[in-house]
Amino acid sequence: MKTILKIFLALIVIIVIAMFAIGEKYHFEKSIVINAPAEKVYGQVNSSKKINLWNPWMKMDPNLKLQYSGNPGEVGDKYCWKGNDQVGEGCQEITALAPNQKQSTKMTFLKPFESIATSDILLSPNGNQTKVTWTMDCELEYPKNLMKIFLNGQMDKSYGEGLAKLKEISEK
Repeated sequence: MKTILKIFLALIVIIVIAMFAIGEKYHFEKSIVINAPAEKVYGQVNSSKKINLWNPWMKMDPNLKLQYSGNPGEVGDKYCWKGNDQVGEGCQEITALAPNQKQSTKMTFLKPFESIATSDILLSPNGNQTKVTWTMDCELEYPKNLMKIFLNGQMDKSYGEGLAKLKEISEK
């Protein structure tokens, strides 16, 4: 019995140490090179409706409910979603636009848990190609920050799918 208790306490100590070692801040980014000029790529990232044509989370719930507001292609362009357990519920709003260079958003997640994140899509033109870097930053409070251990793999998959679809659309 003492051995089981010692193992249990050791696991608790390891989890607590890991929780504080990992920290609350989370940053993720993924890039792709698209064989299209920045102007063409920017046309696919500067409005909520265009973003949702390549947004990898849109396909996770065929019954996803979307509500758009604001003016497409302008700061304040926003959509809110309500979906199944995979996509949850929240809103995403465009907070900054720099034509052919950058788009920034703020995401407010309501379900499955409350959280706020920011995201940038950065365009770096190089001749007739454009390097696209998609980032996300958020803070995950203790003990939710332990999710970061698993989050990179999921984010890599989702961002990879989204960027591949953006590339496909932009290169047409």
